[in-house]
Amino acid sequence: MFRRVVSNAREVPLTDVWFAGGMVADGSGTDPVEVDVCVSDGIVTAIGQAPSGSTTVDLDGMLLTPGLIDAHVHLGISSPIRRQFGFELSAAELAAGIFATAGHALDAGFTTVRDVGGIDGGVVDVIASGKVRGPRVLSCGPVQCQTGGHGYYGAAWEPTELWNMHHIPGLCALSLMSGNADELRRNVRESFRRGATFLKLCVTGGVVGGHDHLADTQFTVEEISVAVEEAASRGTYVTVHAHNNAGIRNAVRAGVRCVEHGTDIDEETAQLMREHDVALVPTFAVVEQLTDTESMDLDPAIRDRAAGVRQRMASALAVSRAAGLRIGLGSDLIGPHQQRRGEELRLRAELESPMHALVSATSVNADILGIGDTVGTIRVGMQADMVAWQQDPLHDAKVFADPDMAVLVVKAGHVVKGEVR
Repeated sequence: MFRRVVSNAREVPLTDVWFAGGMVADGSGTDPVEVDVCVSDGIVTAIGQAPSGSTTVDLDGMLLTPGLIDAHVHLGISSPIRRQFGFELSAAELAAGIFATAGHALDAGFTTVRDVGGIDGGVVDVIASGKVRGPRVLSCGPVQCQTGGHGYYGAAWEPTELWNMHHIPGLCALSLMSGNADELRRNVRESFRRGATFLKLCVTGGVVGGHDHLADTQFTVEEISVAVEEAASRGTYVTVHAHNNAGIRNAVRAGVRCVEHGTDIDEETAQLMREHDVALVPTFAVVEQLTDTESMDLDPAIRDRAAGVRQRMASALAVSRAAGLRIGLGSDLIGPHQQRRGEELRLRAELESPMHALVSATSVNADILGIGDTVGTIRVGMQADMVAWQQDPLHDAKVFADPDMAVLVVKAGHVVKGEVR
């Protein structure tokens, strides 16, 4: 007979506890199997059949998956956007939004996120310490942007240097402006000093743009190479915000390791990315989000910018898949409504399959982030990041989008949502 364990303790990791009686999709893409998983001191220590008399968590037939990973988040943009960029919100209110969004990510089944611009190092530290509920966070700190390029939202009359006044040290830091390679090198080094573990550059215009257009290219190959050099010297990498092919090709030639969005990737660009082992992180959920600019507190003109982006991004996804690229998954949600982060998996499942979406959000994302040796799959020796789903999301991908369906979330062996019985 299995004994069951009841625990609400979030401070102490589970020890010698078997998750039994469910199906396991391990994140590799293989079909789910009926197998039990043992967790001890934050690590998966055995997979098989729980021995008689073991302390167990009864999954009652539920599907167990690795903890989800969102490779494109903006925790630091968790408040009404125009009010945030207009200096209308207190630091306390901004912090409340950031920490609420971090908690929502856990509740949706995401145990790791890569923040690609908006938070400063203090947020990462506070969440890692356990003082605030949230996923494991990897952060680039402020985004590196060309003077007046994507990522700059100051008024046209306002001197560029005033933009940094939007930063709240240790909390919010959206972007740093560089007018040349020397300024970029200085800003990159400053970002690493403040805790960045990788870099993000904007090399084209964007949908939520202030003074740029989607067709713009930003930073030269030589300038991008400076960031790549600085990242390589610290054993890390550069990813780029990029929509058009010219900007993507510049970035690939400069040595970046990942492309965010990739809206207009064509066969030639996909092949170039494949030759240089550059990964892609498409972002569909934010495009859906931007169709309602009124509730997003954004300029209605942004809806026109977003027109056609989803269809083009879907085509780019198909081209990239055919080229054999590593394709991760990112939501890119912004503003105060980031509760349904799993929408990205639902949207991807519509274009490929629920299993493709799950693999992209687990093992592939872990590989892109450089942490595939510790998270992203359910294997012996990996950190125990796991989600038990009340219904099977591989049969109905809408389950991924409903936080209530993630009934049990375990991060590094700690129960962070639900109770084990």
